[in-house]
Amino acid sequence: MSTTSPIVVIDSGLGGLTVVRALRAVLPAEDILYFGDTARLPYGSKTAGTVMTFIQQIIGFVLAYEPKHVVIACNTATALALNAVRPMFPRLSISGVIAPGAKAAVAAAGAKRVPVIGVIATEATIRSRAYERAICHRRHHARLLLRPTPLLVPLIEEGRRDSDPVLILALEQYLAPFKERRVDVLLLGCTHYPILRNVIGQIVGARVKVIDSAEQCAQDVAHRLAGRELIRQMMPIVNERVGSLKSFVTDDPLRFRKLASRFLGTEIEVPTWVSPDELYHPHQAEFVPLSMPA
Repeated sequence: MSTTSPIVVIDSGLGGLTVVRALRAVLPAEDILYFGDTARLPYGSKTAGTVMTFIQQIIGFVLAYEPKHVVIACNTATALALNAVRPMFPRLSISGVIAPGAKAAVAAAGAKRVPVIGVIATEATIRSRAYERAICHRRHHARLLLRPTPLLVPLIEEGRRDSDPVLILALEQYLAPFKERRVDVLLLGCTHYPILRNVIGQIVGARVKVIDSAEQCAQDVAHRLAGRELIRQMMPIVNERVGSLKSFVTDDPLRFRKLASRFLGTEIEVPTWVSPDELYHPHQAEFVPLSMPA
């Protein structure tokens, strides 16, 4: 790999595009490969073993592009699969979204003696207790309020806007306990949620600091690449180079393209379709088998 190698971003669907958008803002010269597992979403209601298998298969597929870094831009997959897949690909740099988000939430809590930190996420992410561990590792004196919000990802993937009455009703009900407990910080523990950040902020009130895990993830990737001297530099202004984006999906490329602009703020080319069957036959020589101990 080299500075010109791509960054790979993996998600179950569209949500990881919020990480792509943040990466483009921080690292504008980088080429990005995005893989949305649209045929098998949502990940939030699946078991750890299933999600781990999906992520292993996708990483096996993208190895052919010699990525310099892989971002698991899905909180559920980070919680359930990150620690398991790292030993399978020992020569590959892989990171997730939970640790950067937890770090930012703790920092946002400031000097308050016992802050109340809230987290909304999928059922699987909450059940994993990954955010609970990540926050408590960084701050022992804090009260945590973690709640699953299972309807939000399907509603967002349907293309519903933040002005949609059904979406607003769901948010008001999900966020009511956080308002009652007067949380100081609310962490958006799913990469789909940043596109709802404004309406979430309106519901919980201006005093609550709302943390976007996608932005924190992008900063973390930039820090990791800088440490390995792998950041691709911008060309001189006369011939400025903007990084490319190539997308892969496992189902309905046209629908993905239609909805992607809401997450990215710009149009994309039609993604390349990858049949899930292709993912079940990875190149075995490229990674450590599941049976090998970490």
